Amino acid sequence: MQSFNLQSLLRPHILSITPYSSARDEYTGTEGVFLDANENPIGSTVDQGAYNRYPDPHQWAIKQRLAPIKGVRPGQIFLGNGSDEPIDLLVRATCTPGQDNILIMPPTYGMYEVSANINDVAIIKIPLTPNFQVDIEAVLAAITPTTKLIWLCSPNNPSGNLLQADAIRTILEAAQQSLVIVDEAYIDFAQTPSWTAELDNYPNLVVLQTFSKAWGLAALRLGMCFASEDLIAVLNKIKPPYNISAPTQALALEALSHEAEKEEMVTKILAERAILAENLRSLPFVQAIHPSDANFLLVQFNEAKATFEHLIEQQVIVRDRSKVKLCDGCLRISVGTNDENERLLAVLRTMDTAPVSTDLPLGTGDEATKPELVSNT
Repeated sequence: MQSFNLQSLLRPHILSITPYSSARDEYTGTEGVFLDANENPIGSTVDQGAYNRYPDPHQWAIKQRLAPIKGVRPGQIFLGNGSDEPIDLLVRATCTPGQDNILIMPPTYGMYEVSANINDVAIIKIPLTPNFQVDIEAVLAAITPTTKLIWLCSPNNPSGNLLQADAIRTILEAAQQSLVIVDEAYIDFAQTPSWTAELDNYPNLVVLQTFSKAWGLAALRLGMCFASEDLIAVLNKIKPPYNISAPTQALALEALSHEAEKEEMVTKILAERAILAENLRSLPFVQAIHPSDANFLLVQFNEAKATFEHLIEQQVIVRDRSKVKLCDGCLRISVGTNDENERLLAVLRTMDTAPVSTDLPLGTGDEATKPELVSNT
């Protein structure tokens, strides 16, 4: 089997580029008279904190606390401005514009394609199967020598399900000339181990996670990227020098001391998800509720457009995914609080007399008929 070689994957000029050296790169101490970064020595115009000094460019305090929680080494962690920053950096580090390509499996998270388009990188699209799993034979056949990145979203957005572990492992072992990125934004809601446990076994593996979902910190824009120390060093080399603000770092550190509270929130969300799914299942115009390992449900309606518009009129906001591949007639519904979910259901129940359409297929895969409540297992 061909062995993975990171240097052969990177764009040649990335190997020789000299990164920006910030004042905090050159002196990493926390004590002293700081006259090296052209900061305001007097203070800030707000009194909520000492914001006149630049933040730690490498967020070491967060990484030291996060590493044991995730079962990785601090040097295997990159923190970005949301997960979107490492997504973009991975494209820029590896893909030569107009020459290389990435492989995605729609329906999936849209930023993989957006980042590739911004960087003038070709996109190979191999759709998931009708039950939202990897078409492994088609994926392996589509990989070319210039395929630099293979994106796998698990649990998948917008379908909500985990991708089969055997399929991911097969791709990791076969695609030694590519980075295989497993985006685990919703992993806290799934009853399965993270792929971070496999980082030392697969040098071409990258895992993305986020503070936006289970940790409840979407407004902070803080994403996690886990990979080999060599690849993390490359991402640190090409990122903006101070990409994570001091307030974000402080709040993330505080959040990491409340892991038990995060788990309590996850438990509540999963309980609400089960109740919401059971109630949605009782509505006559709901065709299918797809299995979810995330904090949302992909629900197929007889009249998705009319349902969406009715909800909007009542100021209940869901996501219309009905034009996304394999998601005909589907709305994506985030799990809210009990009161929010009850409001959603109350509005939907006013549509009990809605006409039944036969224009749309009845679900996909094993969930083609009126589904039973599906658990995480």
